[in-house]
Amino acid sequence: RRLACGDVEGRLEAIFGRVRAIQAKSGRFDMLLCVGNFFGSTSEAEWAEYSTGAKKAPIPTYVLGANNQDTLSYFPDVSGCELAENITYLGRRGVYSGCSGLQIAYLSGTEAQEQPAPAHSFSAKDVVELKTSLLSTPNFRGVDILLTSPWPRDVGTFANSAGEIDTKKCGSKLVSDLAASLKPRYHFAALEKAYYERLPYRNHMVLQETPQHVTRFIALADVGNTGKKKYLYAFSIVPMSSMDPAELVKQPQDVTENPYRKLRKEAPKSKAEEEPACQFFFDLNKHQGKKRPSDGKERGDSQPKQAKKPPQPTGPCWFCLASPEVEKHLVVSIGTHCYLALAKGGLSPDHVLILPIGHYQSVVDLSSEVLEEVTKYKAALKEFFRSKGKRYVLFERNYRSQHLQLQVIPVPLDLCTSEDIKEAFTAQAQEQQIELLEIPEHSDIAQVAQPGTPYFYVELDTGEKLFHRIRGRFPLQFGREVLASEALLAQPQRADWRQCAAQRPEEAAQARAFRREFEPFDFSLRD
Repeated sequence: RRLACGDVEGRLEAIFGRVRAIQAKSGRFDMLLCVGNFFGSTSEAEWAEYSTGAKKAPIPTYVLGANNQDTLSYFPDVSGCELAENITYLGRRGVYSGCSGLQIAYLSGTEAQEQPAPAHSFSAKDVVELKTSLLSTPNFRGVDILLTSPWPRDVGTFANSAGEIDTKKCGSKLVSDLAASLKPRYHFAALEKAYYERLPYRNHMVLQETPQHVTRFIALADVGNTGKKKYLYAFSIVPMSSMDPAELVKQPQDVTENPYRKLRKEAPKSKAEEEPACQFFFDLNKHQGKKRPSDGKERGDSQPKQAKKPPQPTGPCWFCLASPEVEKHLVVSIGTHCYLALAKGGLSPDHVLILPIGHYQSVVDLSSEVLEEVTKYKAALKEFFRSKGKRYVLFERNYRSQHLQLQVIPVPLDLCTSEDIKEAFTAQAQEQQIELLEIPEHSDIAQVAQPGTPYFYVELDTGEKLFHRIRGRFPLQFGREVLASEALLAQPQRADWRQCAAQRPEEAAQARAFRREFEPFDFSLRD
């Protein structure tokens, strides 16, 4: 049983009085962990009573070092020392290991804004050395607790609101990097005079890595604050080393994506981190189908997917090319198995659909020949849109639809990055309690969804994919809503296609213009 508190700022009687009251009511706690400013500008009188032994802390208390020049004198040894009976300064950086096996990583000070770093600040070198000391440990899985004074930058990404604190501007990027690497089960910070308990976040990529424990980030307010914000946090924790592995990696219902996903992607992966993907997927380097791939490389010895005849629609279909219901004036390219058509009421004039000529409900139902031509259309559209300074976003909703429609929407390259697009989808999904998971770039949707399974997936022209298995209701316009949102195309009024539909002559003119521009990239005219 542990206690953690925010900035004490020299109010020793206030914090220790509160601890005594809690212990009288709830029983004894093992330690008090203090983050933020332990000392303040008016600490001397109260501190003298503890430093001389006249008073004693009621519980073993561990504190971080100075965050400013004014309080440096209270910490005589940068490597850590006992400041008074029952009050210990942990040191500049390091790991405290309790006799129970509990591991507490700590980093004192604030991020240095100049070099050399002042004595009350930490630098990138400090973070690298702390990470290295732990990551080099055999079978390292993470630490139980991480103590820092500053918040980690971007901790609020994918999460519940932090109130008035802007987590994209507040805090330290180096602390974010440290938290991303050390994977603490609890991370405590302070300095912002605010209480914020973030929803727990994952430390693994779903379907790509073996499940790992979650992290709970908790920022604590200053002791005795007039706003009565929470500054003391009680929790129980069993050391990771003593836990059953299955119990350790249980995921709570409110778990979110990792807020430091960008940092984790940029960091080189260890061999242990790279192994697990094969547990969830077949050999993703092998291709299916009978035809030779366009890059001229061999497909390996995988068995070709047998061609299958598409099922017949049960009623009129708006997208089977042979159907009289098809609006043929929107068609811009026809291949052997697939065709391209402008979207009716598109998000932009070059919003197109990739559609199978025959009646298939979803990508996972396609035969190898049809799938191969879908891939060729994707490649042609990528090249076409890149020539115009754009990247495409593709999505499919296999829910309340009869005929496969791959929606392909171009987005200007200078408007947003692929990470921005993924974050926009993930953030909006989280708001609507939709679990949108990232899956390996070279994987096939058929490997995570069986035929007949309702799903929604997004694919970028880089090959990156996000996937949601639909188990209940699902917003029909979700893909359009995200792309039309202020975070991306900033045209929220175009989220509903019915508000964007043009007259038939205008649609026909747009189709002719697209057909003319796409012609140099259209393989169907050459095959």
